Amino acid sequence: MKLYYYDTQNPWRACAVAKYLDFKADYIHVDVGKGEHRSPEFLAVNPNGKVPALVDGDVKMWESVAIMAYLSDKAGSDLWPKDERQIEIMRWLVWDAAQFTRWGSILHFENRIRKRFDLGDPDPATVEEALGNWKRFAAVLDAHLKGRTYIVADTLSIADFAVACLLPLAEVSKLPLDDYPELRRFHDNLMEIPAWRRPFPE
Repeated sequence: MKLYYYDTQNPWRACAVAKYLDFKADYIHVDVGKGEHRSPEFLAVNPNGKVPALVDGDVKMWESVAIMAYLSDKAGSDLWPKDERQIEIMRWLVWDAAQFTRWGSILHFENRIRKRFDLGDPDPATVEEALGNWKRFAAVLDAHLKGRTYIVADTLSIADFAVACLLPLAEVSKLPLDDYPELRRFHDNLMEIPAWRRPFPE
């Protein structure tokens, strides 16, 4: 099994699940800064030219959520359960992609990636729009998490790994995590999981 990654948020969650489930994968670093994600070799793995990507025998898998589900299914793990929780997990995965991480990723790009790759200063209008929307959906999640340890049925699932992918990068992304105490507690609980705290190879 080969898991292709770069040290950004979507590979973070895929690598964290692989480590959590104790897969003995070969972790292959794809240097996006050097354009390795556009090489013919990598495009043969993922024609979208994005990380993470997974090769497991004849299976080629891309998209971090699909990789997390695949790994969980292969391990027979309850991270991707086979009961009524699955629909609820799917609801939060779709919500996250369309709302929470969508706007958080824009803030991450403007506040961290631009500087990291010398792409100029953040665009104030883009930051303002993204921050307003991120706060709106952070409040939804904060309310949902009250009295809960995890997002669905008080059981760790791939929904937690997906929704939390930007939270360890909150400071550099300028996400006001401390304004949402339940979300901060959720983040702090996940940081107790070694695979989540250090998902990439040392």
